[in-house]
Amino acid sequence: MRGETVYIWQLAGWPELRADVARLAPALARVHEARGRLLARLDALGLAQRDEATLACLTEDALRTSEIEGEQLAEDAVRSSFARRLGVEVAKPRVATRSVEGLVEILLDALWKCRAPLDEERLCAWHAALFPTGFSGLARIEVGKWRTRQTGPMRVVSGPHGRQKVHFEAPPSERVKREMATFFAWLNRDIEADPIVRSGMAHLWFVTIHPFSDGNGRIARAIGDLVIARADGEAGRFYSVSSAIAADRQNYYDMLERTQRGTLDVTEWLAWYIACVERALQRGLTATGDVSQRSAFWTRHAGVAFNARQVRVLRRVLIGFEGNLTAAKWAKLSKCSSDTALRDLNDLIEKGVLRRSESGGRSTSYEIAS
Repeated sequence: MRGETVYIWQLAGWPELRADVARLAPALARVHEARGRLLARLDALGLAQRDEATLACLTEDALRTSEIEGEQLAEDAVRSSFARRLGVEVAKPRVATRSVEGLVEILLDALWKCRAPLDEERLCAWHAALFPTGFSGLARIEVGKWRTRQTGPMRVVSGPHGRQKVHFEAPPSERVKREMATFFAWLNRDIEADPIVRSGMAHLWFVTIHPFSDGNGRIARAIGDLVIARADGEAGRFYSVSSAIAADRQNYYDMLERTQRGTLDVTEWLAWYIACVERALQRGLTATGDVSQRSAFWTRHAGVAFNARQVRVLRRVLIGFEGNLTAAKWAKLSKCSSDTALRDLNDLIEKGVLRRSESGGRSTSYEIAS
């Protein structure tokens, strides 16, 4: 009908997505150069430091992929859940909810079993793990199975009731099984293709089918990560694409909407996605550089006798926190008196670990001695 919105899944030739590879080549070259630098840097890290970097990245990934969908998770619970599975000790571990545990299981399954075929059984298990109670918020949903006709048309909408705007409508439920079979056949086929392009294609293709009644965005991002993990050949994850997407959340939704209402040429979507991967890699390079610096700090001071308070606060300082390190902050972080804090600080100055900052100010502050 004239004036009726046509989505890419309704076009002749779907799902044969295509792109202008020449236009994408410069950005892809930068991405692969950054990936190479990151993987080379990881080779210089010890096992404990690699685990630390993986824990930080996976925690960030889980928090941000949920944030994109408007769900805020407790960081300490997410971190504790990953740490337990990675065998990493954390201070004051916290028990996570079943939904947090489920998301953690999905992200680790995508990472650790990235070379295993993705099929209906595995993907439905991911969905069941994501919604362990059978509810999304207050609404009961069909869990661990493709959406059915009973749920009605699958639409992405916004706005108040009665004045809602439809951003996208997915294929009807009776097409889902066939659409997903085609998707699995493509995803599991061993073909020569750029892994970043393939990841972006997989993300878009899956979220366009929208096979579940909820959770499609989080699962699409996990699938995109799985494709990249296959190429990286790493058991750890050191950069978070979900974090980069979350930082550009509105453009993410706008780009999806434009692409799903456009043609089968998805070059613009891929250019945006590749830029997200590039930003994620730059953050990963910074994070692993920080891990290297922390490792070098403890190696440099291996012969220094620290008390428990000093170890605890130095670890926090090395991770980074807002503002300057003062005696008052030391006392708060180590839960000790002001006098004890000053003794700890002066002891570390004498040992050459800390120095008084030259920045001045109303309160004396301290910094790591270079």
